[in-house]
Amino acid sequence: MSTTTLTKPGPPKRVVKRKKNAARLGRADRSALGRWFWEIDLVLLTLVTVLISIGLIAVAAASPAAGFRYSDGAVQFQPLHYFYRQMMWLCVGIPVMIGVSMTPKDLVRRAALIGAGIFFVFLALVPVIGAEANGAKRWIGVGISQFQPSEFLKPLFVVAMAWVLSLREKDPKLPVYTITGAITVVIAGLLMKQPDLGQTVIFMMVWFALLTLAGAPMGALGGLVGLGIGGIVAAYFFYPVATLRINNFLFQDGDTYQVDSAHRTLTAGGLFGSGPGAGQMKFRLPEPHTDYIFSVIGEEFGLIACLAIAILYAAIVVRVCLKLLHEEDQFTLLAAAGLVTQLGLQAFINMAVNVNLAPSKGMTLPFISYGGSSMIALSMGFGLLLAFTRRNPYLNRSPYIVKWNNR
Repeated sequence: MSTTTLTKPGPPKRVVKRKKNAARLGRADRSALGRWFWEIDLVLLTLVTVLISIGLIAVAAASPAAGFRYSDGAVQFQPLHYFYRQMMWLCVGIPVMIGVSMTPKDLVRRAALIGAGIFFVFLALVPVIGAEANGAKRWIGVGISQFQPSEFLKPLFVVAMAWVLSLREKDPKLPVYTITGAITVVIAGLLMKQPDLGQTVIFMMVWFALLTLAGAPMGALGGLVGLGIGGIVAAYFFYPVATLRINNFLFQDGDTYQVDSAHRTLTAGGLFGSGPGAGQMKFRLPEPHTDYIFSVIGEEFGLIACLAIAILYAAIVVRVCLKLLHEEDQFTLLAAAGLVTQLGLQAFINMAVNVNLAPSKGMTLPFISYGGSSMIALSMGFGLLLAFTRRNPYLNRSPYIVKWNNR
């Protein structure tokens, strides 16, 4: 009499394959992608993804107004022209961000230092070979396109200054404050020649923040504050661009059409907005897709949406600050803090201009405004920020657990 042994059938091949794919991003996965996934700050990555998504919606809302304005009111124009172009820039910017964030810290620091030197040279060449638009010479033409050297120099400048200031730990006698100050003053002079007052303010304020974090003497910082106030007064009397902007803002003297239009557009939608595509004030707004896109958001999606965007930027700043509370490496601390300070300042200045709390400066809203140079440079800068805030999940764990997980 024969007996039959029953065996339990194995899982279908599809299930086995799915389990293997899922294991690829497990904590034991030591591939480049696996390490990046577990070391990256997923909260920061999520926040910037939300900002980029909001930016796409906002550019789509502002694109018809911008297209109508720059087609000289022609009946036939492409309403979503700037939206499609923004999609193209994102297809370049997002891979740049991810690629930079995956790069080891030492390598990304060296690359940033080299890049800072290259774009400093480009910035110096702007008065010679730059292209002029709207009375300012800020761009360098490359074939059929243009790029703005100052946008790319901003994040690289932060890394370079952080590296120079961190050298003081190794040799306290190094004149790092003088060196960084001289470089910043030269960059500010080149920017004011373009003229670009907004970018000048960003570079100077970020440098001051880095000095504060690097432990510069309080007397020196107080002296710099005094020099800054004196510089603003001197600019008012001797720098025509500053005179015009300050007069327009403080005394309503001259053409206030831009700021008045921005304020009317921002408040036209009330708390909840007039609805996507239903805004009408945006068609009278200058630069609705770049400098004043925050006002377009206010009209179509309401002041509640504007408040939510401000909270998103604040959340990014707070998240990075919390990540750096236990950072022991001076360079990493300065670089990450400087990068998030730069991002927060740019966002704050743009929003302040839109609500008429600051003079007009021609500055984009990070990851929301339309722009090629701006989007790619911001993506590179945020990639640097993600690279400097990466943490090894096994760093503070028992060596026996690490050894077991690496089997």
